[in-house]
Amino acid sequence: MAQRRRPMSPTTRWATHSRWPLGAGIVALIAVAGLGLGSLGALLWQARELHPAMLWQEPWLAAVLRFTLWQASLSTLLSIGLAIPVALALARRPRFLGRRLLLRAMELSLVIPSLIALFGLVAVHGRRGWLAPLRDWLGGLPDGYLYGLSGIVLAHVFYNLPLAARLMLQALEEAPAAQWRLAGQLGLSRGALWRALEWPRLAPLLPRLAALVFTLCFTSFAIVMTLGGGPASSTLEVALYQAMKFDHDLALAALLALTQLAICLTLWLVALSRGGTPSLAVGARPGRPAGRWWRRDAQGLSRLSDAFWLIGLAALLLPPLAAVLVAGVLGLPEMPRGASLWPAALRSFSMAFAAGLGSLALAVALLAGRQWLRDRRRPLLAALMEGGGQLILVIPALVFGTGLFLLLRPRLGSGWEGYALVVLVNAFMALPFAMQVIRGALPGLSAPERRLADQLGVRGMARLRWLQWPRLRRPLALALAYAMTLSLGDFSVIALFGSPAAPTLPMLLFQQLGGYRWQGAAATALLLLALVALVFAALDRLTRHSPRYPWRDARCRPPQQASPQGRSDARLP
Repeated sequence: MAQRRRPMSPTTRWATHSRWPLGAGIVALIAVAGLGLGSLGALLWQARELHPAMLWQEPWLAAVLRFTLWQASLSTLLSIGLAIPVALALARRPRFLGRRLLLRAMELSLVIPSLIALFGLVAVHGRRGWLAPLRDWLGGLPDGYLYGLSGIVLAHVFYNLPLAARLMLQALEEAPAAQWRLAGQLGLSRGALWRALEWPRLAPLLPRLAALVFTLCFTSFAIVMTLGGGPASSTLEVALYQAMKFDHDLALAALLALTQLAICLTLWLVALSRGGTPSLAVGARPGRPAGRWWRRDAQGLSRLSDAFWLIGLAALLLPPLAAVLVAGVLGLPEMPRGASLWPAALRSFSMAFAAGLGSLALAVALLAGRQWLRDRRRPLLAALMEGGGQLILVIPALVFGTGLFLLLRPRLGSGWEGYALVVLVNAFMALPFAMQVIRGALPGLSAPERRLADQLGVRGMARLRWLQWPRLRRPLALALAYAMTLSLGDFSVIALFGSPAAPTLPMLLFQQLGGYRWQGAAATALLLLALVALVFAALDRLTRHSPRYPWRDARCRPPQQASPQGRSDARLP
C-alpha cells in the first residue's frame, strides 16, 4: 500500500526557501575575494620582471625595509608591554576619580583620525609646544625628539597602547566573579593571582593583538609622513606612495606592495594559528562583588605602582586631546574664512557615509551566510565565509588601492571616479572592524526562540521587526559609526587617488600643517573631531530604545525591568 506523502509544514517550507542569507553571503564573498585576489594578481603581473633580491641589494630599499621592521617592532613591543600593567592597574582599581574619563579617552584611540592625534602631539611635544618650558628647564631632551624614530614610536604608542590596554581590560573583566571570590577566600598573593587568573585571560589575546598592532605600525602612513623628518625615516608605505605618486614607477610600487603583503600575511598566519580573537564591541560588563576583600593584591605597594601607571597613561593621552580642543576653540574665527573647509567637510562626510554603508552591507551579508552554514552544520564552509571578510585585514590600504588602480587603470579616469575608488577601498578596509562588532549579535534568536516563533507564525518581516531588529540595531549602529570614522580619518588612500584641488578634511589638514597655517589647521582639526563625535552621537540617538509608556516614571518600574541582567548589546562610546 503506497504511503501518502505528508504535506510540508509552513515551518519546514520557510526553512527550506529562506536561502537568501546564503546567497547574500556568496555574493559578498565573491566581491571581497574577487577584488582582493584581483588586486594581488595585478600586482604580480606588474612585478613579474623584478627580483626580490633588489630589496637587500639596493642600499636605499634595504635601509627602508630595515627601518620599517625596526620601528614597527619597537612600537609593538612598547605598546603591548606597557599596556599589560596599565590594564592590570585599571582592573585592580574599579573605582577612582576620573576612571570614566580615562576609559573614554582610551576608546577614542579606536576612532580618532591620525592627523588629529598628530596635531595634538605637535601642540604638546613640538619645539614650541606645551612641554617646551619643561624641556628647557630639565635640559635632557633635544628640541626635535618629536621627529624621526622617537616621534614615530611616540605617536604609535599614543595610538596603540590605549587600544591594547582597553582590549586587555575587557578580557580581564570577563572573568567570572566566582573566581575572584575564591581567590579572595584562599588569600592568593599577587604572583599567584597573575599565574592563576590574569595571565590565562591575557595569553590567548596577545598573539592576534600583537599582530594587529604590528600591522597598524608597519603600514602607518600619515604618522611617518608627518613625523618622519627625512628620507632616513622612510617606510615601505611612504616609499610605495612616492613610487606611485611622483616617480610613476608601477613596477617598484608593485614590488614594495608585495613585500608589505608577504610580511603582514606571514605574521597573521602565525597569529591565527594560536590565540583568541580580540573583540572591538564594548558591551555590558559583569558586575563585581562589593568591597575590597576580593582583590587582596590591591593593597600595599600596589597603590603606588597602579597610581604610577594610571598617571602615566593620563599624561600620554589627555594633553594632546586637550590641545586639540583648546587650539580648535582659538581657531574658530578662521572657520568662516576657510573657503575650502566646508566643501571638504561635505565631501568627507558623503564619502564616509557611502563607505560605511558599503562596509556594513558586506559585513551583514558575510555573517548571515556564515550563520546559515553554521545552522546546517557546515563549519568549514562557515569559517571560509567569515575568513573572506578578514582577508582584507592582511592587505594594507595602499597595497589594495595600488592593486585596484593597476587592475582598473585602462578604464579609470579622474575626478569622481578616483573618489569612488577611495570609497570602495575604505569600505573594504573597514570590513573586518564592522564584522568584529556585529559578530556576536547577528545570530539573533536562540534555537528555542526560533522554534517558538515558528509555532506562533512570526516569520518574515514581523520576525525581523519585533524579534531580531531590537537586538541588532545597537551593534549595527556601532559598526556603521566605526566604519564611517575610519573613512573620515583616512589619509593614505585619499593622498594617492584624491585631488589636491578638491581635498577631504584629512588632506586639507595635512596641507595646512605642511604650510604652517596653524590657526586654519586648528579649525580643520576641530571640525573633523566634531564630525566624529556627531556620527557617534547621532547613531546613538537614532538607535536608542524609546520607552513604551513614556509618561510613567522610570522609578516606578520593577527592578528586573529597570536594570536588566545579562544584556549583551553593544553601546556606543
